[in-house]
Amino acid sequence: MSALRRILKVIAVLAILMGVIWVAQGTGIFPYPASSFMINQSPWIFNGALLALAGLAGLYVLRRRG
Repeated sequence: MSALRRILKVIAVLAILMGVIWVAQGTGIFPYPASSFMINQSPWIFNGALLALAGLAGLYVLRRRG
């Protein structure tokens, strides 16, 4: 596996994790830190879902081309 593919795979996994955290904060499931502007804010549910889906799509493309 080339170095570029590894870097892209790490970026895709981080995007998925960050998207899940954004969704959890937007829904109020993960209210940390308590002073976060993202807690119970519905736009972050949508943004997080898009980011997680983009990460999943990236992983899918990387696996199909490998």
